[in-house]
Amino acid sequence: MEEPRYKRVLLKISGEALAGERHFGLDFDVIGRVCDAVKEAVDMGVQVGVVVGGGNFWRGVKDGGGRMERTRADHMGMMATVMNALAVADVLESRGVAARVQTAVEMRAVAEPYVRGRAIHHLEKGRVVIFGCGTGSPFFSTDTAAVLRAAEIEADVILLAKNVDGVYSADPVKDPGAVKYDAISYDDVLSQHLAVMDATATSLSMDNRIPVLLFALKDPYNIIRALKGEKIGTIVKEDITK
Repeated sequence: MEEPRYKRVLLKISGEALAGERHFGLDFDVIGRVCDAVKEAVDMGVQVGVVVGGGNFWRGVKDGGGRMERTRADHMGMMATVMNALAVADVLESRGVAARVQTAVEMRAVAEPYVRGRAIHHLEKGRVVIFGCGTGSPFFSTDTAAVLRAAEIEADVILLAKNVDGVYSADPVKDPGAVKYDAISYDDVLSQHLAVMDATATSLSMDNRIPVLLFALKDPYNIIRALKGEKIGTIVKEDITK
């Protein structure tokens, strides 16, 4: 079997991607294909941590729309990520992949509390660790949570699986002249206000020198292509000449 380019990865999956064409709730066909790719990654010997968003159920302050107190709205978003984490864990286990859900907000009846050392132990044992509840604090996105967990578990790369196939100079839906980048630096992402992650997440990945590979989840096999080092999506890193 081909040697993977990365040994330990943090896969970030948006909640919206898990909803598929339904745009709300869970599309188990989509989740199944994603979990098939994760299983193949584990079989390749890659250690996989996963952070899931919750936008297919509730997007915190965006769905609160000024009608709710921000902290409470964000806490509801954290609960949405747990529903997604449990669903992904269940589908992985149905495929024979050992999985553990850890949450930043304790809910011991349904998941382990997040403990860095325990998470790394699971990864080293070949278990997929799914991190729920974001950072556990309001005002932070799940993209920021993904970078934080990646730094804590010392991941080689963040695989940012979204509904777009890379980083563009402008919104490709609105601007047909938008140019897709194969590689771009953190500084350029921040200075050009490009929609990769929010500024906090981008700054955190830059400070910790963690490369971010953004690609489309429409074809979940892109996860394996990324692990094999194939050219897909856009890589965001410190020095794009290397």
